[in-house]
Amino acid sequence: MSIRLFFKIILLSILGACSDNQEIFLPDYNEIDYLIKNGKIVDGTGNEAFFSDLVIVEDEIVFIGDTSFSETDKQNRIENIIHADGRVVTPGFIDLHSHGDPLKYPSMPNFLAMGVTTITLGQDGASPETHPLSSWIDKVEERGIGPNLAMFVGHGTLRNLSGIRTDKNPDPEEINGMLSMLDETLKYTFGLSTGLEYSPGLNAKSEELKEIAKVVGKNNRLIMSHMRNEDDDELESSISELLEQGEYAKIHISHLKAVYGKGEKRADEILSILDSARRNGIDVTAEVYPYTASYTGIGIVFPVWSKTPEQFQEAKLNRRDELANYLRNRVNRRNGPEATLLGTPPYTGRTLASIAHEKEINFEDLLIDEIGPNGASGAYFVMNDDLQDRLLTDPYVGVCSDGSISGFHPRGHGTFAKIIEKYVVNEKLLTLEDAVRKMTSFSANILGINDRGTLGVGMKADINIFEPNNVRALATYPNPFVLAEGFDIVLVNGKKAWQDQNQSQQLWGRVLRPEKIQDKP
Repeated sequence: MSIRLFFKIILLSILGACSDNQEIFLPDYNEIDYLIKNGKIVDGTGNEAFFSDLVIVEDEIVFIGDTSFSETDKQNRIENIIHADGRVVTPGFIDLHSHGDPLKYPSMPNFLAMGVTTITLGQDGASPETHPLSSWIDKVEERGIGPNLAMFVGHGTLRNLSGIRTDKNPDPEEINGMLSMLDETLKYTFGLSTGLEYSPGLNAKSEELKEIAKVVGKNNRLIMSHMRNEDDDELESSISELLEQGEYAKIHISHLKAVYGKGEKRADEILSILDSARRNGIDVTAEVYPYTASYTGIGIVFPVWSKTPEQFQEAKLNRRDELANYLRNRVNRRNGPEATLLGTPPYTGRTLASIAHEKEINFEDLLIDEIGPNGASGAYFVMNDDLQDRLLTDPYVGVCSDGSISGFHPRGHGTFAKIIEKYVVNEKLLTLEDAVRKMTSFSANILGINDRGTLGVGMKADINIFEPNNVRALATYPNPFVLAEGFDIVLVNGKKAWQDQNQSQQLWGRVLRPEKIQDKP
């Protein structure tokens, strides 16, 4: 046992008997890494804020309360003193749905700049196509990462790796191979993601999804789902399909929305479905991002029968008029070609309408002849502010960015700052305590992370220090890569990862591992 660890144990035993607000002189201690003085503690639980000091040793919070140190102690035992001076001190934010390649972009400053200390990857049914996935995770750990990482395995990826791919009727041997792979991978990931609006997941039938849910439930993990259809008139059926999986496993709706749905009343109808499911014993939660435009591949506007390259060529040759009519109706229903802002070369920053106008062709012909279902990604202005705002205020709905360092959408650089700026400070739709809960402990509980998400003794020191009135989400649709401002200091695992708009040279994030939970019988 190290001397430092010995003193840490003594310290924790002494402090355990002290009340949070009791002024004490900390006992002799080898080294204190951080003392945060006079912060407004918003601890992530939703409880009312209070003013206090916070002490960090190594990567853990060891004390919250009033402290008093001699000048000798300050000089000899305290490595860093942060004078919060009434600024807010919160747990680091946890992004429930994010994207990126940490082997290509390991630092991910866009997340740290808006206070995110943990991201989730492997979303929408897509994780790195390697088995075992642990080999990829080990590479990330060796390379280093800016924020912490909680990893999911993708259903679509498992379909590809097991040989099922786009098959709508896989044989029992293929299904069993996929289930075996899933069972193995869930031992070291936080759950399974599905992307049922995308190939190959869109080819999965409900029975396949139920069998998958049984394996996820047996391992006490989470199904995080991009549901089959987010259009307003298809939303109930998509939720119903997911709730069927909820009979076997904990379920979560990724970036809940109602495409072209409108108003608070419609939001209440959606939320009532989820409330009813919870009353019937189904563990279901959701999250949203605070923008009215989604962002995904242009394939979202193509029919199911034209998604793959082979299907598209067949449709182009033999069903062109039908395909053109479908695209015209679908795009117009989604607020028209002017509401589709492309985010990949050579169309970056231009709408579908403007490109078609320049080329003097119909937008549906542009989609068929020049772009195709896999030829671009874009932002689609298809959501309603009143509806999305109401969803966000529900206590069972959290926050995600659905963003990345490179995606042409402001959510990847602005989401969590916008929650503070718009919903807390400007419009007061959420209290600061409620907003922080949604972005911290609520997220941690969904994922099954027990040592992050709140400020408490023994918790990991992922911490934000900021003045809410100074927080700004500066990213816009024309310029989506501007970093958020206002998060003065961000600690990741007890180390200063971000300060005054600058990232530390060293990457302090870790690959998180889920707790080993005994399988259900």
